[in-house]
Amino acid sequence: MSVTYMQARTGPTKSESSTMRLVASGAQDPMSGLDDNARFRSIVMPYIDDAYRLAHWLTGNRTDAEDVVQDASLRAFRAIREFAGGNARAWLLSIVRNTAYSWLRKNRPTTVLTVEDIEAVELANAKPGDPNSETPEAALIAKVDAGQLRAAIAGLPTPFRETLVLRDIEGLDYREIAEATDVPIGTVMSRLARARRRLIATLKEDR
Repeated sequence: MSVTYMQARTGPTKSESSTMRLVASGAQDPMSGLDDNARFRSIVMPYIDDAYRLAHWLTGNRTDAEDVVQDASLRAFRAIREFAGGNARAWLLSIVRNTAYSWLRKNRPTTVLTVEDIEAVELANAKPGDPNSETPEAALIAKVDAGQLRAAIAGLPTPFRETLVLRDIEGLDYREIAEATDVPIGTVMSRLARARRRLIATLKEDR
C-alpha cells in the first residue's frame, strides 16, 4: 500500500521562507572549514516538503504544520553538526516528529493523553500478525476516494497515524521508523498492523 495524498505546493510557504532566512545566518566551523549553511542546504532542504507533509498529518492543520516545520528546521540547524551521515530524510523526519509531539503536548494535551490510553489498552489485547501480508481488504484502499482516505487516516490515534504515514506514505523502512519514533521494531510492526486494521474498518463503515 503506497499512495500520496498531499498535492504539490507552488512557491515558498511560511515555513520555507523562515527556513530560507535561517539558512542565511549560519556560522563557519573552523575545524572542518565547511559552512553550516551548506550542510543545512544539503541535508535538510531537499526534504522540507516531506517534513511539512508529516507535520500536516500529525497536526491536521496547515498553519500548525508550518509552525512545527519552522521549529523543527531550527532544531535541525542547531544539530546539523551532530548528523553523522546515513539517511538524512529519516533524520529530519525524526526531528519533525518529535517537534510535532512537543507541539501537541503543549497545545492539545488531552489529545495526546487519550491516544496514549488507547494504545495501552490495544497493546494489551493485540494479536501478532504480519503487517505486510496481502489481504482482500487491501484492494479497498486503492479504490476509495482520496478525500475519504485522508479523513480515515486523520481519524487514527497519533501513534498509529504517524507509523502509517511514515511507512506507507513516506516510505521509511521499519528500522528507520523505529529510530524516528524511539520504539522497538516489533512495536512499529504492531502499530502498523493495528493502524491498517483500523483504517480498513473505518473505510468499510463509510461505504
